[in-house]
Amino acid sequence: MTGRAATPAGAPAGGQAAEPLVRVRDVSRTFGTGHTAVHALRQVSCGIQRGQLISVIGRSGSGKTTLLNIVGGLDQPTSGSVEIDGRDVATMTNRERMYLRRPVAFIFQAFGLIPTLSAAENIGIPLRINGADPRAREERIAMMLSIVGLSEHAAQRPGELSGGQQQRVAIARALVASPQLLIADEPTSQLDLETGRQIMRLLLTVVRSEQITALVATHDEAIVDLADEVLRLEDGQIMG
Repeated sequence: MTGRAATPAGAPAGGQAAEPLVRVRDVSRTFGTGHTAVHALRQVSCGIQRGQLISVIGRSGSGKTTLLNIVGGLDQPTSGSVEIDGRDVATMTNRERMYLRRPVAFIFQAFGLIPTLSAAENIGIPLRINGADPRAREERIAMMLSIVGLSEHAAQRPGELSGGQQQRVAIARALVASPQLLIADEPTSQLDLETGRQIMRLLLTVVRSEQITALVATHDEAIVDLADEVLRLEDGQIMG
Protein backbone atom coordinates (compact mmCIF):
# COMPACT_ATOMS: atom_id res chain seq x y z
CA MET A 1 0.00 0.00 0.00
CA THR A 2 1.57 3.29 -1.09
CA GLY A 3 -0.91 5.80 0.36
CA ARG A 4 0.38 8.11 3.05
CA ALA A 5 -1.23 8.84 6.40
CA ALA A 6 -3.69 11.71 6.29
CA THR A 7 -2.68 15.09 7.68
CA PRO A 8 -3.29 15.50 11.45
CA ALA A 9 -5.64 18.35 12.30
CA GLY A 10 -3.86 21.68 12.15
CA ALA A 11 -0.72 20.33 10.49
CA PRO A 12 0.39 21.77 7.15
CA ALA A 13 0.63 19.38 4.20
CA GLY A 14 4.01 19.07 2.52
CA GLY A 15 5.40 21.98 4.51
CA GLN A 16 2.76 24.38 3.21
CA ALA A 17 0.57 26.40 5.56
CA ALA A 18 -2.59 25.90 3.50
CA GLU A 19 -5.80 25.84 5.51
CA PRO A 20 -7.58 22.46 5.17
CA LEU A 21 -10.94 22.45 3.41
CA VAL A 22 -12.18 20.00 6.06
CA ARG A 23 -11.02 20.06 9.68
CA VAL A 24 -12.20 17.35 12.08
CA ARG A 25 -11.46 17.97 15.76
CA ASP A 26 -11.88 15.34 18.48
CA VAL A 27 -15.06 13.96 16.93
CA SER A 28 -16.84 11.18 18.80
CA ARG A 29 -20.15 9.57 17.87
CA THR A 30 -22.04 7.29 20.24
CA PHE A 31 -25.27 5.48 19.41
CA GLY A 32 -27.43 4.42 22.36
CA THR A 33 -26.68 4.70 26.07
CA GLY A 34 -25.47 2.61 28.95
CA HIS A 35 -24.05 -0.88 28.45
CA THR A 36 -25.64 -1.09 24.97
CA ALA A 37 -23.93 2.07 23.70
CA VAL A 38 -21.97 1.75 20.46
CA HIS A 39 -18.96 4.06 20.13
CA ALA A 40 -18.75 4.46 16.35
CA LEU A 41 -16.10 7.19 16.51
CA ARG A 42 -13.68 7.98 19.33
CA GLN A 43 -12.02 11.42 19.30
CA VAL A 44 -11.14 11.44 15.61
CA SER A 45 -9.07 14.38 14.37
CA CYS A 46 -7.71 15.09 10.90
CA GLY A 47 -7.35 17.77 8.27
CA ILE A 48 -8.18 17.31 4.59
CA GLN A 49 -6.39 19.60 2.18
CA ARG A 50 -8.05 21.11 -0.87
CA GLY A 51 -7.78 19.12 -4.08
CA GLN A 52 -6.82 15.85 -2.40
CA LEU A 53 -8.40 12.43 -2.75
CA ILE A 54 -8.46 10.82 0.69
CA SER A 55 -9.11 7.11 1.09
CA VAL A 56 -10.82 6.02 4.33
CA ILE A 57 -10.15 2.37 4.96
CA GLY A 58 -11.08 -0.14 7.64
CA ARG A 59 -13.19 -3.17 8.28
CA SER A 60 -16.99 -3.09 8.37
CA GLY A 61 -18.04 -1.38 11.59
CA SER A 62 -14.81 0.59 11.91
CA GLY A 63 -16.64 3.94 11.64
CA LYS A 64 -16.05 4.84 7.98
CA THR A 65 -19.67 5.58 7.07
CA THR A 66 -20.26 7.44 10.34
CA LEU A 67 -17.28 9.71 9.67
CA LEU A 68 -18.42 10.44 6.12
CA ASN A 69 -21.98 11.18 7.25
CA ILE A 70 -20.74 13.61 9.91
CA VAL A 71 -18.36 15.40 7.53
CA GLY A 72 -21.20 15.69 4.99
CA GLY A 73 -23.67 17.05 7.52
CA LEU A 74 -25.96 14.01 7.35
CA ASP A 75 -25.26 13.21 11.01
CA GLN A 76 -24.01 15.15 14.02
CA PRO A 77 -21.16 14.22 16.38
CA THR A 78 -21.83 13.45 20.01
CA SER A 79 -18.82 15.64 20.77
CA GLY A 80 -16.13 17.47 18.84
CA SER A 81 -16.47 19.64 15.73
CA VAL A 82 -16.26 19.51 11.95
CA GLU A 83 -15.44 22.58 9.88
CA ILE A 84 -15.86 22.82 6.12
CA ASP A 85 -14.20 25.86 4.60
CA GLY A 86 -14.00 27.39 8.07
CA ARG A 87 -17.66 26.80 9.02
CA ASP A 88 -18.63 24.52 11.90
CA VAL A 89 -21.11 21.99 10.53
CA ALA A 90 -22.35 20.84 13.94
CA THR A 91 -23.59 24.31 14.98
CA MET A 92 -25.48 25.00 11.75
CA THR A 93 -29.25 25.15 11.61
CA ASN A 94 -31.05 22.64 9.40
CA ARG A 95 -31.50 25.35 6.77
CA GLU A 96 -27.81 26.25 6.85
CA ARG A 97 -26.89 22.57 6.62
CA MET A 98 -29.15 22.24 3.58
CA TYR A 99 -27.22 25.01 1.81
CA LEU A 100 -23.96 23.41 2.88
CA ARG A 101 -24.89 20.31 0.90
CA ARG A 102 -24.96 22.27 -2.34
CA PRO A 103 -21.12 22.40 -2.53
CA VAL A 104 -20.98 18.85 -1.10
CA ALA A 105 -21.82 15.88 -3.34
CA PHE A 106 -22.38 12.24 -2.40
CA ILE A 107 -21.87 8.87 -4.08
CA PHE A 108 -23.36 5.95 -2.17
CA GLN A 109 -22.97 2.16 -2.33
CA ALA A 110 -26.26 1.88 -4.22
CA PHE A 111 -26.20 3.85 -7.45
CA GLY A 112 -29.38 5.73 -6.54
CA LEU A 113 -30.41 6.51 -10.11
CA ILE A 114 -34.01 7.26 -11.04
CA PRO A 115 -35.04 4.31 -13.24
CA THR A 116 -37.50 6.26 -15.40
CA LEU A 117 -34.95 8.89 -16.41
CA SER A 118 -32.22 8.58 -19.02
CA ALA A 119 -28.54 8.77 -18.13
CA ALA A 120 -28.43 12.40 -19.26
CA GLU A 121 -31.56 13.28 -17.26
CA ASN A 122 -30.18 11.62 -14.12
CA ILE A 123 -26.93 13.55 -14.46
CA GLY A 124 -28.80 16.83 -14.88
CA ILE A 125 -30.85 16.58 -11.67
CA PRO A 126 -28.51 18.75 -9.50
CA LEU A 127 -28.41 21.44 -12.19
CA ARG A 128 -32.21 21.52 -12.39
CA ILE A 129 -32.42 21.82 -8.60
CA ASN A 130 -29.92 24.71 -8.70
CA GLY A 131 -31.90 26.44 -11.46
CA ALA A 132 -29.09 26.37 -14.02
CA ASP A 133 -29.67 27.97 -17.40
CA PRO A 134 -31.06 25.24 -19.74
CA ARG A 135 -28.44 25.78 -22.44
CA ALA A 136 -25.56 25.81 -19.96
CA ARG A 137 -27.10 22.78 -18.27
CA GLU A 138 -27.18 20.74 -21.47
CA GLU A 139 -23.60 21.70 -22.30
CA ARG A 140 -22.42 20.67 -18.85
CA ILE A 141 -24.30 17.35 -19.03
CA ALA A 142 -22.76 16.61 -22.43
CA MET A 143 -19.29 17.38 -21.07
CA MET A 144 -19.76 15.08 -18.06
CA LEU A 145 -21.09 12.28 -20.27
CA SER A 146 -17.95 12.63 -22.38
CA ILE A 147 -15.65 12.64 -19.34
CA VAL A 148 -17.12 9.39 -17.98
CA GLY A 149 -17.21 7.82 -21.46
CA LEU A 150 -20.98 7.54 -21.82
CA SER A 151 -21.80 9.99 -24.61
CA GLU A 152 -23.26 7.18 -26.71
CA HIS A 153 -25.46 6.05 -23.81
CA ALA A 154 -27.02 9.42 -22.95
CA ALA A 155 -30.55 8.35 -23.84
CA GLN A 156 -30.44 4.96 -22.12
CA ARG A 157 -32.15 4.35 -18.79
CA PRO A 158 -30.37 2.76 -15.83
CA GLY A 159 -31.91 -0.67 -16.50
CA GLU A 160 -30.26 -0.66 -19.92
CA LEU A 161 -26.79 0.01 -18.50
CA SER A 162 -24.24 -2.26 -16.83
CA GLY A 163 -23.34 -1.82 -13.17
CA GLY A 164 -20.12 -0.03 -14.09
CA GLN A 165 -21.97 2.29 -16.46
CA GLN A 166 -24.58 3.08 -13.81
CA GLN A 167 -21.84 4.02 -11.35
CA ARG A 168 -20.28 6.25 -14.02
CA VAL A 169 -23.63 8.03 -14.30
CA ALA A 170 -23.73 8.39 -10.51
CA ILE A 171 -20.23 9.90 -10.54
CA ALA A 172 -21.16 12.33 -13.31
CA ARG A 173 -24.33 13.33 -11.44
CA ALA A 174 -22.35 13.95 -8.24
CA LEU A 175 -19.79 16.14 -10.01
CA VAL A 176 -21.94 17.95 -12.59
CA ALA A 177 -22.61 20.93 -10.31
CA SER A 178 -18.87 21.36 -9.52
CA PRO A 179 -18.97 20.66 -5.76
CA GLN A 180 -16.09 21.62 -3.50
CA LEU A 181 -16.21 18.30 -1.67
CA LEU A 182 -17.14 14.82 -2.89
CA ILE A 183 -18.02 12.14 -0.34
CA ALA A 184 -18.15 8.58 -1.66
CA ASP A 185 -19.14 5.65 0.55
CA GLU A 186 -17.90 2.34 -0.88
CA PRO A 187 -18.57 3.48 -4.47
CA THR A 188 -17.27 0.20 -5.95
CA SER A 189 -18.83 -2.29 -3.52
CA GLN A 190 -21.50 -3.35 -6.05
CA LEU A 191 -18.94 -3.95 -8.80
CA ASP A 192 -16.44 -6.66 -9.65
CA LEU A 193 -12.80 -5.96 -8.78
CA GLU A 194 -11.60 -4.89 -12.23
CA THR A 195 -14.63 -2.69 -12.91
CA GLY A 196 -14.21 -1.21 -9.44
CA ARG A 197 -10.62 -0.28 -10.17
CA GLN A 198 -11.64 1.30 -13.46
CA ILE A 199 -14.26 3.37 -11.64
CA MET A 200 -11.73 4.48 -9.01
CA ARG A 201 -9.26 5.52 -11.71
CA LEU A 202 -12.04 7.44 -13.44
CA LEU A 203 -13.06 9.08 -10.18
CA LEU A 204 -9.48 10.16 -9.53
CA THR A 205 -9.20 11.57 -13.08
CA VAL A 206 -12.41 13.59 -12.73
CA VAL A 207 -11.49 14.84 -9.26
CA ARG A 208 -8.17 16.04 -10.65
CA SER A 209 -9.65 17.70 -13.75
CA GLU A 210 -12.43 19.38 -11.73
CA GLN A 211 -10.09 20.28 -8.82
CA ILE A 212 -12.42 18.68 -6.28
CA THR A 213 -11.59 17.41 -2.80
CA ALA A 214 -12.75 13.81 -2.33
CA LEU A 215 -13.25 11.63 0.75
CA VAL A 216 -13.74 8.02 -0.32
CA ALA A 217 -14.49 5.12 2.03
CA THR A 218 -13.46 1.65 0.90
CA HIS A 219 -12.54 -1.74 2.32
CA ASP A 220 -10.56 -2.65 -0.81
CA GLU A 221 -6.91 -1.94 -0.05
CA ALA A 222 -5.97 -2.83 -3.65
CA ILE A 223 -7.18 0.61 -4.76
CA VAL A 224 -5.78 2.62 -1.86
CA ASP A 225 -2.61 3.44 -3.81
CA LEU A 226 -4.73 5.63 -6.10
CA ALA A 227 -5.36 8.08 -3.25
CA ASP A 228 -3.19 10.99 -2.13
CA GLU A 229 -3.62 10.21 1.55
CA VAL A 230 -5.03 7.40 3.68
CA LEU A 231 -7.13 7.44 6.85
CA ARG A 232 -7.16 4.01 8.49
CA LEU A 233 -10.02 3.56 10.97
CA GLU A 234 -10.10 0.80 13.54
CA ASP A 235 -12.78 0.57 16.24
CA GLY A 236 -13.70 4.20 15.65
CA GLN A 237 -10.16 5.54 15.93
CA ILE A 238 -7.58 6.70 13.39
CA MET A 239 -4.58 4.41 13.41
CA GLY A 240 -1.09 5.60 12.53
